[in-house]
Amino acid sequence: MKSDTLIEAITQPNWLDAAGDALQPAVLQAYKAGGEPGKQLKNFLHGTWLGHPLHPVLTDVPIGAWTVAAVLDGLTLTGQRQLAPGADAAVAVGLVGALGAAVTGLTDWTGTTKKKRRLGLVHALLNISATALYATSFALRRQQGSRGAAIGLSMAGYGISSFSAYLGGHLVFSQQVGVDHTATSVQYPQDFVAVLPDAELAENTMRRVQAGQVPVLLARKNGEIFALAHTCSHLGGPLSEGELLPDGSVRCPWHGSVFSLADGRVLAGPATEPQPTLEVRVTAGQIEVRRQS
Repeated sequence: MKSDTLIEAITQPNWLDAAGDALQPAVLQAYKAGGEPGKQLKNFLHGTWLGHPLHPVLTDVPIGAWTVAAVLDGLTLTGQRQLAPGADAAVAVGLVGALGAAVTGLTDWTGTTKKKRRLGLVHALLNISATALYATSFALRRQQGSRGAAIGLSMAGYGISSFSAYLGGHLVFSQQVGVDHTATSVQYPQDFVAVLPDAELAENTMRRVQAGQVPVLLARKNGEIFALAHTCSHLGGPLSEGELLPDGSVRCPWHGSVFSLADGRVLAGPATEPQPTLEVRVTAGQIEVRRQS
Protein backbone atom coordinates (compact mmCIF):
# COMPACT_ATOMS: atom_id res chain seq x y z
CA MET A 1 0.00 0.00 0.00
CA LYS A 2 1.39 3.41 -0.97
CA SER A 3 1.99 5.86 1.86
CA ASP A 4 -0.61 8.36 0.61
CA THR A 5 -3.22 5.61 0.39
CA LEU A 6 -2.36 4.45 3.90
CA ILE A 7 -2.60 7.98 5.31
CA GLU A 8 -5.93 8.49 3.57
CA ALA A 9 -7.28 5.24 4.99
CA ILE A 10 -6.36 5.89 8.61
CA THR A 11 -7.70 9.47 8.57
CA GLN A 12 -11.00 8.57 6.92
CA PRO A 13 -13.22 7.73 9.95
CA ASN A 14 -15.76 10.47 10.73
CA TRP A 15 -15.30 10.05 14.49
CA LEU A 16 -11.90 11.71 14.17
CA ASP A 17 -13.61 14.97 13.24
CA ALA A 18 -16.10 14.61 16.10
CA ALA A 19 -13.30 13.95 18.58
CA GLY A 20 -11.28 16.88 17.26
CA ASP A 21 -14.29 19.20 17.42
CA ALA A 22 -14.72 18.34 21.11
CA LEU A 23 -11.08 18.22 22.23
CA GLN A 24 -9.46 21.09 20.36
CA PRO A 25 -11.63 23.94 21.74
CA ALA A 26 -11.49 22.37 25.22
CA VAL A 27 -7.68 22.54 25.25
CA LEU A 28 -7.67 26.11 23.92
CA GLN A 29 -10.25 27.15 26.51
CA ALA A 30 -8.14 25.62 29.28
CA TYR A 31 -5.19 27.79 28.29
CA LYS A 32 -7.44 30.84 27.93
CA ALA A 33 -8.92 30.25 31.38
CA GLY A 34 -5.41 30.48 32.80
CA GLY A 35 -5.19 34.14 31.83
CA GLU A 36 -1.73 35.57 31.24
CA PRO A 37 0.05 32.59 32.90
CA GLY A 38 -1.94 30.26 30.66
CA LYS A 39 -0.91 32.26 27.60
CA GLN A 40 2.74 32.17 28.65
CA LEU A 41 2.58 28.42 29.28
CA LYS A 42 1.03 27.84 25.86
CA ASN A 43 3.75 29.90 24.18
CA PHE A 44 6.42 28.00 26.13
CA LEU A 45 5.02 24.63 25.08
CA HIS A 46 4.80 25.76 21.45
CA GLY A 47 8.48 26.73 21.61
CA THR A 48 8.17 30.42 20.75
CA TRP A 49 11.19 31.05 23.03
CA LEU A 50 13.19 28.38 21.20
CA GLY A 51 12.67 29.67 17.66
CA HIS A 52 11.11 26.41 16.46
CA PRO A 53 8.62 23.88 17.88
CA LEU A 54 9.57 22.29 21.22
CA HIS A 55 7.68 19.06 20.50
CA PRO A 56 10.22 17.42 18.13
CA VAL A 57 13.01 18.13 20.62
CA LEU A 58 11.19 16.16 23.32
CA THR A 59 10.12 13.29 21.05
CA ASP A 60 13.76 12.29 20.76
CA VAL A 61 13.75 11.35 24.45
CA PRO A 62 11.22 8.48 24.39
CA ILE A 63 12.29 7.27 20.95
CA GLY A 64 15.95 7.21 21.94
CA ALA A 65 15.34 5.71 25.37
CA TRP A 66 13.03 3.00 24.08
CA THR A 67 15.48 2.14 21.31
CA VAL A 68 18.13 1.60 23.99
CA ALA A 69 15.64 -0.50 25.97
CA ALA A 70 14.89 -2.65 22.92
CA VAL A 71 18.60 -3.34 22.36
CA LEU A 72 19.26 -4.14 26.02
CA ASP A 73 16.13 -6.30 26.27
CA GLY A 74 17.28 -8.24 23.23
CA LEU A 75 20.68 -8.84 24.78
CA THR A 76 19.01 -9.84 28.04
CA LEU A 77 17.10 -12.56 26.21
CA THR A 78 20.42 -13.96 24.96
CA GLY A 79 21.52 -14.50 28.55
CA GLN A 80 23.14 -11.18 29.44
CA ARG A 81 20.86 -10.63 32.44
CA GLN A 82 23.19 -8.02 33.96
CA LEU A 83 21.80 -5.59 31.35
CA ALA A 84 18.23 -5.87 32.67
CA PRO A 85 18.49 -2.88 35.07
CA GLY A 86 19.72 -0.70 32.22
CA ALA A 87 16.76 -1.71 30.07
CA ASP A 88 14.37 -0.96 32.92
CA ALA A 89 15.92 2.47 33.46
CA ALA A 90 15.66 3.25 29.72
CA VAL A 91 11.95 2.38 29.77
CA ALA A 92 11.45 4.72 32.72
CA VAL A 93 13.31 7.59 31.02
CA GLY A 94 11.18 7.06 27.93
CA LEU A 95 7.99 7.30 29.97
CA VAL A 96 9.04 10.63 31.45
CA GLY A 97 9.99 11.94 28.01
CA ALA A 98 6.70 10.72 26.54
CA LEU A 99 4.80 12.91 29.00
CA GLY A 100 6.64 16.04 27.85
CA ALA A 101 6.23 15.07 24.19
CA ALA A 102 2.50 14.50 24.72
CA VAL A 103 1.87 17.89 26.34
CA THR A 104 3.81 19.82 23.69
CA GLY A 105 2.30 17.77 20.87
CA LEU A 106 -1.22 18.40 22.14
CA THR A 107 -0.50 22.12 22.30
CA ASP A 108 0.81 22.19 18.72
CA TRP A 109 -2.17 20.09 17.58
CA THR A 110 -4.57 22.85 18.65
CA GLY A 111 -3.15 24.95 15.80
CA THR A 112 -4.06 22.47 13.05
CA THR A 113 -7.15 21.97 10.91
CA LYS A 114 -8.79 19.46 8.55
CA LYS A 115 -6.60 16.53 7.48
CA LYS A 116 -3.69 17.68 9.63
CA ARG A 117 -5.90 17.61 12.69
CA ARG A 118 -7.24 14.12 11.94
CA LEU A 119 -3.77 12.73 11.29
CA GLY A 120 -2.43 14.42 14.40
CA LEU A 121 -5.15 12.78 16.45
CA VAL A 122 -4.27 9.34 15.09
CA HIS A 123 -0.62 10.08 15.83
CA ALA A 124 -1.53 10.97 19.42
CA LEU A 125 -3.71 7.91 19.96
CA LEU A 126 -0.92 5.64 18.76
CA ASN A 127 1.52 7.34 21.12
CA ILE A 128 -0.90 6.93 24.01
CA SER A 129 -1.23 3.23 23.19
CA ALA A 130 2.54 2.79 23.03
CA THR A 131 3.03 4.65 26.30
CA ALA A 132 0.37 2.50 28.00
CA LEU A 133 2.18 -0.64 26.85
CA TYR A 134 5.49 0.67 28.17
CA ALA A 135 3.91 1.70 31.48
CA THR A 136 2.48 -1.81 31.90
CA SER A 137 5.83 -3.29 30.90
CA PHE A 138 7.60 -1.17 33.50
CA ALA A 139 5.21 -2.39 36.21
CA LEU A 140 5.73 -6.04 35.20
CA ARG A 141 9.51 -5.63 35.25
CA ARG A 142 9.25 -5.12 39.00
CA GLN A 143 7.51 -8.47 39.48
CA GLN A 144 9.37 -11.75 39.76
CA GLY A 145 8.97 -14.02 36.75
CA SER A 146 7.26 -11.46 34.52
CA ARG A 147 10.23 -10.19 32.51
CA GLY A 148 9.33 -12.15 29.39
CA ALA A 149 5.85 -10.62 29.27
CA ALA A 150 7.28 -7.18 30.08
CA ILE A 151 9.73 -7.39 27.19
CA GLY A 152 6.95 -8.53 24.86
CA LEU A 153 4.84 -5.49 25.76
CA SER A 154 7.82 -3.20 25.27
CA MET A 155 8.48 -4.62 21.83
CA ALA A 156 4.83 -4.12 20.89
CA GLY A 157 5.02 -0.55 22.19
CA TYR A 158 8.20 0.04 20.19
CA GLY A 159 6.50 -1.09 17.00
CA ILE A 160 3.52 1.20 17.59
CA SER A 161 5.69 4.18 18.52
CA SER A 162 7.82 3.64 15.40
CA PHE A 163 4.75 3.76 13.17
CA SER A 164 3.53 6.82 15.05
CA ALA A 165 6.92 8.46 14.45
CA TYR A 166 6.45 7.80 10.75
CA LEU A 167 3.10 9.62 10.88
CA GLY A 168 4.79 12.46 12.75
CA GLY A 169 7.33 12.74 9.96
CA HIS A 170 4.49 12.84 7.43
CA LEU A 171 2.89 15.70 9.35
CA VAL A 172 6.11 17.69 9.17
CA PHE A 173 7.48 16.90 5.72
CA SER A 174 4.28 16.37 3.75
CA GLN A 175 1.70 18.42 5.66
CA GLN A 176 4.26 21.08 6.72
CA VAL A 177 3.17 21.27 10.35
CA GLY A 178 5.80 23.04 12.43
CA VAL A 179 7.86 24.37 9.52
CA ASP A 180 8.53 28.02 8.68
CA HIS A 181 6.15 28.88 5.85
CA THR A 182 8.12 32.03 5.05
CA ALA A 183 11.33 30.07 4.42
CA THR A 184 10.97 29.65 0.67
CA SER A 185 13.13 30.20 -2.37
CA VAL A 186 11.22 33.44 -3.09
CA GLN A 187 13.54 36.41 -2.83
CA TYR A 188 12.46 39.80 -1.58
CA PRO A 189 13.61 42.70 -3.77
CA GLN A 190 17.11 43.96 -3.02
CA ASP A 191 16.30 47.43 -4.36
CA PHE A 192 13.33 49.57 -3.37
CA VAL A 193 10.21 48.89 -5.44
CA ALA A 194 6.94 50.83 -5.35
CA VAL A 195 4.04 48.77 -4.00
CA LEU A 196 1.23 51.23 -3.15
CA PRO A 197 0.40 54.95 -3.29
CA ASP A 198 0.92 56.41 0.17
CA ALA A 199 -2.56 57.95 0.16
CA GLU A 200 -4.18 54.50 -0.16
CA LEU A 201 -2.91 53.22 3.20
CA ALA A 202 -4.98 54.83 5.93
CA GLU A 203 -4.05 54.98 9.60
CA ASN A 204 -4.81 51.75 11.52
CA THR A 205 -5.26 49.71 8.33
CA MET A 206 -3.46 46.86 6.59
CA ARG A 207 -3.09 45.97 2.92
CA ARG A 208 -1.75 43.03 0.95
CA VAL A 209 0.57 44.24 -1.83
CA GLN A 210 2.96 42.66 -4.28
CA ALA A 211 6.69 43.36 -4.24
CA GLY A 212 7.38 41.78 -7.61
CA GLN A 213 6.15 38.20 -7.17
CA VAL A 214 6.26 38.33 -3.36
CA PRO A 215 3.15 39.10 -1.26
CA VAL A 216 3.84 41.68 1.45
CA LEU A 217 1.76 43.00 4.34
CA LEU A 218 1.70 46.80 4.71
CA ALA A 219 0.35 48.34 7.88
CA ARG A 220 0.15 51.94 9.12
CA LYS A 221 0.11 52.38 12.88
CA ASN A 222 0.70 55.61 14.85
CA GLY A 223 1.76 57.33 11.66
CA GLU A 224 4.46 54.75 10.85
CA ILE A 225 4.42 52.27 7.97
CA PHE A 226 5.51 48.67 8.49
CA ALA A 227 6.11 45.87 6.01
CA LEU A 228 6.17 42.15 6.84
CA ALA A 229 5.95 38.92 4.92
CA HIS A 230 2.27 38.42 4.18
CA THR A 231 2.28 34.64 4.65
CA CYS A 232 2.15 33.56 8.30
CA SER A 233 5.17 31.50 9.28
CA HIS A 234 2.96 29.02 11.17
CA LEU A 235 0.73 27.48 8.51
CA GLY A 236 0.64 30.07 5.76
CA GLY A 237 -2.32 32.20 6.86
CA PRO A 238 -2.97 35.56 5.12
CA LEU A 239 -1.99 38.20 7.67
CA SER A 240 -3.82 41.01 5.88
CA GLU A 241 -7.09 39.25 6.71
CA GLY A 242 -6.20 39.21 10.39
CA GLU A 243 -6.45 41.86 13.08
CA LEU A 244 -4.29 44.95 13.57
CA LEU A 245 -3.89 45.22 17.34
CA PRO A 246 -3.54 48.43 19.40
CA ASP A 247 -0.05 47.50 20.64
CA GLY A 248 1.43 47.57 17.14
CA SER A 249 1.12 43.90 16.28
CA VAL A 250 -0.90 41.75 13.89
CA ARG A 251 -2.88 38.60 14.68
CA CYS A 252 -3.13 35.86 12.05
CA PRO A 253 -6.75 35.01 11.16
CA TRP A 254 -6.16 31.26 10.99
CA HIS A 255 -4.70 30.20 14.33
CA GLY A 256 -4.16 33.41 16.26
CA SER A 257 -0.38 33.82 16.11
CA VAL A 258 0.63 37.40 16.94
CA PHE A 259 3.65 39.17 15.43
CA SER A 260 5.27 42.51 16.16
CA LEU A 261 4.99 44.92 13.25
CA ALA A 262 8.29 46.55 14.21
CA ASP A 263 10.57 43.51 14.01
CA GLY A 264 8.38 40.50 13.16
CA ARG A 265 9.07 38.66 16.42
CA VAL A 266 6.50 36.19 17.74
CA LEU A 267 4.44 37.68 20.57
CA ALA A 268 2.02 34.74 20.85
CA GLY A 269 2.01 31.24 19.35
CA PRO A 270 1.35 28.77 17.88
CA ALA A 271 3.93 30.27 15.51
CA THR A 272 7.53 29.82 16.61
CA GLU A 273 9.39 31.51 13.73
CA PRO A 274 9.34 35.32 13.30
CA GLN A 275 7.93 37.07 10.27
CA PRO A 276 10.52 38.52 7.87
CA THR A 277 10.39 42.34 7.84
CA LEU A 278 11.20 44.72 4.99
CA GLU A 279 12.58 48.24 4.86
CA VAL A 280 10.00 50.88 4.00
CA ARG A 281 10.22 54.39 2.60
CA VAL A 282 7.88 56.86 0.88
CA THR A 283 9.17 58.47 -2.30
CA ALA A 284 7.16 60.76 -4.58
CA GLY A 285 3.92 59.65 -2.94
CA GLN A 286 4.68 55.94 -3.36
CA ILE A 287 5.34 53.42 -0.60
CA GLU A 288 8.44 51.43 -1.48
CA VAL A 289 9.88 48.33 0.15
CA ARG A 290 13.01 46.22 -0.10
CA ARG A 291 14.72 43.37 1.71
CA GLN A 292 16.32 44.32 5.03
CA SER A 293 19.95 45.26 4.40
